[in-house]
Amino acid sequence: MDAKDILGLPKTTLSLSQDKKPRPQKESQRKPDGISREVYALTGGLAPLMPSIDIAQLKRRPQPENEKITWQWLPFSNSARKDDLQLYHWVRVVNGVPPTGDYSFSKFNKSVDIIKYTEEEYEKHLNDPTWTKEETDELFDLCERFDLRFVVVADRFPSSRTVEELKDRYYSVSRAMLNARAPSPGEVAVNPLVKDPYNVVQETERKRALSMVLSHTKQQDRKDTEVLAQAKRITESRKTVKGVVATELSITANAGADETDRTVVPADTASPSSSIQFASANVVPPISTEDSASTSATLRMLQVYTRTYALDQMVQAASASAGLRTIKRVEQTLQELGVNLKPKVPTKAVCAEHLELRKEILTLLNLQKQLQYKETEGSSHRENSQYAETPSTPPKRVLDQDRTFNPDSSGFGGERVVKRDQKRKIPGRSSEAPSSPAQSKRPRKLKASDG
Repeated sequence: MDAKDILGLPKTTLSLSQDKKPRPQKESQRKPDGISREVYALTGGLAPLMPSIDIAQLKRRPQPENEKITWQWLPFSNSARKDDLQLYHWVRVVNGVPPTGDYSFSKFNKSVDIIKYTEEEYEKHLNDPTWTKEETDELFDLCERFDLRFVVVADRFPSSRTVEELKDRYYSVSRAMLNARAPSPGEVAVNPLVKDPYNVVQETERKRALSMVLSHTKQQDRKDTEVLAQAKRITESRKTVKGVVATELSITANAGADETDRTVVPADTASPSSSIQFASANVVPPISTEDSASTSATLRMLQVYTRTYALDQMVQAASASAGLRTIKRVEQTLQELGVNLKPKVPTKAVCAEHLELRKEILTLLNLQKQLQYKETEGSSHRENSQYAETPSTPPKRVLDQDRTFNPDSSGFGGERVVKRDQKRKIPGRSSEAPSSPAQSKRPRKLKASDG
């Protein structure tokens, strides 16, 4: 019994021809030549990215059937030569017809265009007391013969002239002739001989320095390396010390500022002693002689060059003994005066004047602080004299202390009462808060020794 019996459907059998459909046969792809069976199976029948060609086919060269190639020993002519020298070489001949035309390597024969001058031009533009006309003519002939190879020219030159002297004479004569023959100076301004003239002094110094470097022994090179390494270590240690000192100065300045803010008290409870302490906390002592001497020594060791960070190091060394607030006040004063914090053209003279201005501003700020300190000290002395003349009106703080003192209390209990009463007198707390009830003392137990 199946589902058709349950549903009441007739039992009909399907033909196998309707169930199975014929599948199209795959066309067999033939393996191309030059590829192994394993490689072709890995590709899966896809076209390769690069065409695979047999290596043997690459070595083959297509050759026409009617072409016959032979090699023959034949003469050739070279247009670069001035003489009639006859030379031979092997030539590829096709079908018995030899190649015609100039020698293939003659195109690489390049010659230098040497400026020629006349007798009149020499007398008018090229006279030099250190050079004669015969020497100049010989120099230009050798330059044309050896294509400006001045080392060879100096070896062939009759008199004892250095390579730098020969170069200087040749380029000076060529430059003078270009300027003399040009209708206007602007036409030859872009010429390399005029735009970049030969500097004989710089060339001599360069060769001298190069010879010194090349003549160094291994011991001297090792010693120079050690000196450079030591200088690098000293520079890094100085930077580390400067960073630590700057950090300590900033921490000290911030701590001093916080303590100054905390020591501010109301005017009615301030005493002369507190005003003196407040004045002394605000005043920064002037720069000592040792600090100024070390700063000047550091400045002498440093040098200033354009587009370097040496100016920042000099400014840090000059203001190392000042706090961050003082440095900010110096920068603010520079801005008020219309002076840039860093010179736009940091040459040695400009940087020296800039540092001198910063030093004078630091001195002015220190003098202002000293003046403020003296004025505060004088006002505190005047207040002390007023208190001495009117003893009947003591300061409020003294009265409060006398009032809070309990003469009957003895031992540690009395001290605790005084401290508790002093805490109630702090201005930040409300004086209207109800006081806590007095604690009753417990009766002391009798010891055996008391009886």
